[in-house]
Amino acid sequence: MKKTTGFDRSKTRNWRPATQAVRGGTWRSEHGETSEALFLTSGYTYDSAEEVAARFAGEAQGMTYSRLQNPTVAMLEERIALMEGAEACRTQATGMAAMTTALLCQLFAGDHVVAAKAAFGSCRWLVDTLLPRFAIETSVVDGRDLDAWKAAIKPNTKLFFFETPANPTMDIVDLQAVCDLAKAHGITTVVDNAFATAALQRPLEFGADVVAYSATKLMEGQGRVLAGAVCGTEKFINEVLLPFQRNTGPNLSPFNAWVVLKGLETLDLRARRQSENALAVGKAVEGRVRRILHPGLASHPQHNLAMRQMDGCGPIFSFFLDDRAQAMAFLNALELVDISNNIGDARSLCCHPASTTHYGVSAEARADMGIEEGMLRINIGLEDPRDLIADLDQALTKVGL
Repeated sequence: MKKTTGFDRSKTRNWRPATQAVRGGTWRSEHGETSEALFLTSGYTYDSAEEVAARFAGEAQGMTYSRLQNPTVAMLEERIALMEGAEACRTQATGMAAMTTALLCQLFAGDHVVAAKAAFGSCRWLVDTLLPRFAIETSVVDGRDLDAWKAAIKPNTKLFFFETPANPTMDIVDLQAVCDLAKAHGITTVVDNAFATAALQRPLEFGADVVAYSATKLMEGQGRVLAGAVCGTEKFINEVLLPFQRNTGPNLSPFNAWVVLKGLETLDLRARRQSENALAVGKAVEGRVRRILHPGLASHPQHNLAMRQMDGCGPIFSFFLDDRAQAMAFLNALELVDISNNIGDARSLCCHPASTTHYGVSAEARADMGIEEGMLRINIGLEDPRDLIADLDQALTKVGL
């Protein structure tokens, strides 16, 4: 591969996803390094005053400041865009920085947003609390119900916002149907794809306009750094999102970008193995618990839809014990699986959403979302599934199940 091949879309667009994840976006310096170089610099120097003026005016290529461009960050953005099938991508410091940027960069006072009610706690806070502070009207609907989306549309509806699978209820939104509805009414769709990533689901192929990520999760995959990303058309990224990001500064650091680049090299392998492991563990748990929400199991009410739009079930599912006390006792009985509120990690992690990821959501909203006090969410990692099943088995036995 030549030094700049990774940025040559005429070639890289023809690579298959696993190849894009390893080599897409790679740009090599004059040293010809094998691994992507880490450029730790806040700014750049120039050979002349005229050169820097031309760069700032957009009349000459080159970087001006790391809040705008950094070579390592640019490699990550190109790689994510390739994997997503997007024209362009911009990365942010965290997943929530990505969600906030994706929304606020295009919304104005008087606009109306319709969002799926099942969402990560901080995403619900954006919809329920932050947007209304800026006189942006919001409505939440059952994302599984197309008629609910239709009924919520108003003359000032600007944007649909949802994630699928949803955190932690594993609701599946019909990407094609909701995106088609939005396009018919001139509404922009913003999809949080963190539970799947492009390795398992590509919302743009179903008509989504913008895809947002917590790259902290499966993309990075080993619990080391925080990162976010937003993908879309070049026009949206450069003319709508970039001015907001440039002037508010939620940028990703070069070091964190480099770590995520390394994570993407194994994303395809991890996502598929973790999906296989999750299906094996889910089957073993299903008969032991009161209820399980696992898109890979036939018992999931939207299993067929999930399998139509996902290439694998993903590593995450939720299950229900009787109450909070039993859920807490189960967590405390785990010996191999960690108690942690993260997801997408190569290690198996389990948490109690009502007291962690959705603690900041009102009890009424949690109930409306289907988050019960006995609900547990688990991220299945790369351990041998037989060891994970044994650990869950002994913990369930200790709580009387």
